[in-house]
Amino acid sequence: MKYILYIIFITVIASLGYGYYIKTDDELLGHKLIGLAVAGFFFVWMPLFLIHRSKNNNIKKYMITDDTIKKIKDEAETFLD
Repeated sequence: MKYILYIIFITVIASLGYGYYIKTDDELLGHKLIGLAVAGFFFVWMPLFLIHRSKNNNIKKYMITDDTIKKIKDEAETFLD
């Protein structure tokens, strides 16, 4: 997965750079390449990256439950005293 992310990222950056480079000669093709690079970054690379990074993480650690709210209130009360 790591290498797939590297390949997609390099492809997106290369497409973005080539789009800016070719934009002076063929403006329509340049804009298409830049748009595809941005869309590829946000709709392909970013979700894959987030899935890869969040694998094997405990999601309950970041959820707000009644216990965490009570803990926050207790810590706030001791801080204000």
